[in-house]
Amino acid sequence: MFKKRRVGIIGLGIIGSQVAGHLRRAGYTVPVWNRTPKPEPGFLGTPAEVAGAAEVLQLFVADPEAVFSVLDAIGEALTPEHLVICSPTLGRDATLEAARRVVSRGARFLDAPFTGSREAAARAQLLYFVGGDETVIAEALPVLKVSGGKGVVPLGRVGDAAVIKVATNVLSAATVEVLAEMLAVVKAAGIAPEMLQKALEGHGIRSGLVDMKLPRLMDEDYQTHFALRHMLKDVRFGLDLARETGLSLPVTDAARKALEEGTEKGWGDLDFAALMKRYTS
Repeated sequence: MFKKRRVGIIGLGIIGSQVAGHLRRAGYTVPVWNRTPKPEPGFLGTPAEVAGAAEVLQLFVADPEAVFSVLDAIGEALTPEHLVICSPTLGRDATLEAARRVVSRGARFLDAPFTGSREAAARAQLLYFVGGDETVIAEALPVLKVSGGKGVVPLGRVGDAAVIKVATNVLSAATVEVLAEMLAVVKAAGIAPEMLQKALEGHGIRSGLVDMKLPRLMDEDYQTHFALRHMLKDVRFGLDLARETGLSLPVTDAARKALEEGTEKGWGDLDFAALMKRYTS
């Protein structure tokens, strides 16, 4: 039978803080660290201290540079006793480099990005995409299931889950961009936005993302569930992958340009639904 272990959470943003709370309520000991100190139970002074207080480390920092900085800060405190669950969206190359650094210390590494925003995290309904050895996935599964109520989906090797996560985020970015554009068209034509919403109720294009984002676009509600600057990062990862394989992605590139415009206008920390501000500001 699986024995509950100590799980360190590094990165206490929108998702990491929620995951830490779920793990505590599930009976785990949860030391935590964040670059900006927070009044969180179990807060320690450095990533190395967290590694010293836990056998499992789950990372929720923002980008490759932050992951590498954390691993450097952990240093020799990372041992063969550790499992590192890497949950940021990093792209394939950075994920493979992070895995190399972890494995070089004798520890185990799981590529485990997730999908799900603030509300899903609060309900412990994240969906994890995982890439790695079956034995490592099995070891991580009890920890991931605590916050991953929507499922844990094995997708192949380390790096493969990272690619799939980038692909799904690019799809989300392009969907919300064109949804904002068509909402602007409907309004410019003098039609109530609710008519678009009504038409989509039985339409094949309807999705969970459309149901989530369209009301917020209509209400100009840009409370952050997934920051625009993070979506820009992920779309750029998608374009990096395309260049590596010689593919042209014109729609993805259009989404990049729209997200870059939003970032330049100071909307980076708003939800990526703030793409609608191009038509309302």
